[in-house]
Amino acid sequence: MSKPAKAHDLAEDVEAVSEIDDAEIEGTREISDAELKAIAEALIFVADEPLSTKTIADVLKIELDAIEKAVGELAAECDARNGGLQLREIAGGWQIATRPEHHEQVRAYLKSKPSAKLSLASLETLAVIAYKQPVTVPEILEIRGVQSPSSIKTLLDKRLIIARGRKETVGRPMMYGTSKEFLIQFGLKDLSELPSIEDFQDLAGGEQ
Repeated sequence: MSKPAKAHDLAEDVEAVSEIDDAEIEGTREISDAELKAIAEALIFVADEPLSTKTIADVLKIELDAIEKAVGELAAECDARNGGLQLREIAGGWQIATRPEHHEQVRAYLKSKPSAKLSLASLETLAVIAYKQPVTVPEILEIRGVQSPSSIKTLLDKRLIIARGRKETVGRPMMYGTSKEFLIQFGLKDLSELPSIEDFQDLAGGEQ
């Protein structure tokens, strides 16, 4: 017959294990700096779009400062390694991307694959919107000299542009501007990183 003390000890052990499991589920388990960087890198890699440090912090239930420090160190390590990939801040989040110095080779490979590139008309329309936004269809017509309804629809379907309200003028035409998806597809942190107009056509040539 077991002693009551043994039963009491078993109950304490079960309670202790339960507390440990709850702590791990709640994300309170201690994570080393190296492990935190590895986890952040994995999450950024599998994300469909640039991943913000706040999202990572929310997922891991860890202080934002710790995540920002880990991601910053991870980006520095990628730079120091000087490999083919880098960790870049794009459109309010972080994304693993190829290095600019290898873009020609990457572009050559992508051009060898079947694709659905933007037409010249859509490309010209996108360039006008990118550099003149917010801009209306009549204003695009004035710059390009031709109508752009099908190009606008294509760009909206590809989520490269979005409506930005109506202009307070006769007829109150809709204004358009570039979207977050535009920043993601062109690898830009924000619009201040837009390339020169001369370079824009080369960059857009690989747009899917």
